[in-house]
Amino acid sequence: MSAPDISLLGKRRFSPLFVVQFLGAFNDNVLKFTMLFLASYTVYQSAPEKVEQLSALATGLFILPYFLLSAIGGQLADRFDKATLIRYIKCAEILFMGIGLAGCYFEIISLLMVALFLMGVHSALFGPVKYSIMPQHLSTDEIMGATGLIEAGTFLAILSGQLFAGLLTPLNAGIAATALATCGFLISFLIPPAPSADKRLQVDYNVFRSTWRIMSKATKESGIWYTIIGISWFFGVGAVVLAEFIPLVNGVLGAQKEVATLFLIIFSVSIAIGSLAVNVIAKGKVSARFVPAAALGMAGSLIYLWIATSRFVVQVPGADITSFVASEGAWHILTALFGIAFSGGMFIVPLYAILMTQTSDEERSQIIAGNNIINAVMTVIIVLAVTAMLGAGASLPLVIGVLGLATIPIALGAHYRLRRAMPHLT
Repeated sequence: MSAPDISLLGKRRFSPLFVVQFLGAFNDNVLKFTMLFLASYTVYQSAPEKVEQLSALATGLFILPYFLLSAIGGQLADRFDKATLIRYIKCAEILFMGIGLAGCYFEIISLLMVALFLMGVHSALFGPVKYSIMPQHLSTDEIMGATGLIEAGTFLAILSGQLFAGLLTPLNAGIAATALATCGFLISFLIPPAPSADKRLQVDYNVFRSTWRIMSKATKESGIWYTIIGISWFFGVGAVVLAEFIPLVNGVLGAQKEVATLFLIIFSVSIAIGSLAVNVIAKGKVSARFVPAAALGMAGSLIYLWIATSRFVVQVPGADITSFVASEGAWHILTALFGIAFSGGMFIVPLYAILMTQTSDEERSQIIAGNNIINAVMTVIIVLAVTAMLGAGASLPLVIGVLGLATIPIALGAHYRLRRAMPHLT
């Protein structure tokens, strides 16, 4: 089998899930960026420092539910029919987007913040089920291709949502997002049943106790644990790189914000290409064989971006896309961005495929929930470390270089441990 296996998009056992996931990721970003645009150009137009604070707070509010509810979401996904659970979650999304629409209509930022937090709740509950349902509907040799399509679709949805929010008025964006949430709910009824493998599971709604138990399960098998570490490192580094596009473009490269949009487009499309390409190389086999090369590619490209941005000399202050691309050294920067994202896509897809295929049916959703918790923890740790470095006077290019250097031992160390624990996958 080769990938991308586009035929999966025409099959009921995968395509409705793909569309529902795409629309959810799209809506998350429409909501967040609509709020930021409304704050920047209307509510807080004369106080730009409040917008910066709002952006940081919005990120924190969206991540918080991953700490609070991932464990419960994983238990629910293992206890009940996953297709039915998805319908309940997507129904709730209509309500959450309705709150966001009210915030857009009345131009109340606090309402939009509530909606964003609730969409974080939606994502925390949907995260475990969207991956754990695939092994019930797909054969093992389809998992890599399907995972590549999901990851590619997710990053393209993120890109599309951000661009879409900038094209419409806040009110029209809110109306569109609510309508798309309704479409997602209706499409979810096409997802085939996915019965529970452990109907005797007692869901523990104590957040702290259930989180502790799920983390114990996630760390029980070293191969699974180091797979999670690899995934979490990727998401932490990716979150920092994406968040620093605007400061990098504005502060280091001296270009307009449209260049940051160009960076986002290159990054998102390149991750999608890498996510699909890895299964072509692996020929559909779930394997960690290409993870070390992808890790080195990601690390090398981060270091390349460090060098390219450090040496870049601003030739046209306030350059638009055309002027920037024509500047000496610009193509080195764009090539580095492509390398980071393409390698990242090739790195993350095999690890997610391993997580789905090497966990038991009874605990798969809970292990994936544990992965989501560690993703959030790792992201917070990396963001705090980067903030501390910048606060201590380190340049942004240097911070990117440090992330590249740190990627080498962390990613390769995780793969070494995985290879020892699961030699059949390497």
